Amino acid sequence: MLNQSKQTANTETILNIPFFSGSISEVLNFIKKGGLLTAPSGPGLANDLPNSFEYRRSLERSDIVLADSGLLCLWSRFFSKKTLTRLSGLEFLRKFLHSIDFLNDSTFWVMPDYSQSHKNCAWLKREFGADIDQGYIYIAPQYSSNSFIKDHALLTKIEQKQPKYIFIQIGGGVQERLGIFLKENLSYKTSIICTGAALAFLSGCQVRIPNWVDFIYMGWLYRCISNPKVFLPRYFKAFRLLILLFKYREKSPIL
Repeated sequence: MLNQSKQTANTETILNIPFFSGSISEVLNFIKKGGLLTAPSGPGLANDLPNSFEYRRSLERSDIVLADSGLLCLWSRFFSKKTLTRLSGLEFLRKFLHSIDFLNDSTFWVMPDYSQSHKNCAWLKREFGADIDQGYIYIAPQYSSNSFIKDHALLTKIEQKQPKYIFIQIGGGVQERLGIFLKENLSYKTSIICTGAALAFLSGCQVRIPNWVDFIYMGWLYRCISNPKVFLPRYFKAFRLLILLFKYREKSPIL
């Protein structure tokens, strides 16, 4: 079992989650040394955090947690003594992919299905010349909705390949729990990247979000306009996060 400690104390604790409060360049430097990076969304914090012990534990034990939620950061700015700097998973992943050497640094990709895997890999090849070998791609099975995740087939495959970077590209609320399973069971030090649908935005599997839209915290609105039936209900539920923030502040929201 790999025992990794927190790599930085540069955090602000909200809802018992140690959100990273530095810059993107600092995040890049830290995560390249190994560890679990998560970027929980507003809906994930609003719905999964209070109801799933394993999701909550995965964030609390992450080495770096990005403050990806614009709603969380706005609340901290106006109603808390702690001001979080928003670090979006989309911005981080874009810069991280440009900072690594695909020829010399091995990468491993956990994909949600074959269709998205094909589109994501085609985009990586166009953008970076990265020809991802099929042996370094894993199509995730249907994991449980909120309990502990074990995937020994994936664990065995990663142990055999021992990649430097692992990118988990399945849904938020699930990928964090898979990430903590890998962190606690891999025998070697690696970087585990959980950035939600960020790669799907970049590759076009989901609607592409312009940089300026992401910068002004409006990525959620862009998604709602692109597919209102799917995203309007999801983001409407995210406003529950405000109730949790006002009620619990620094404490863990266990319902």
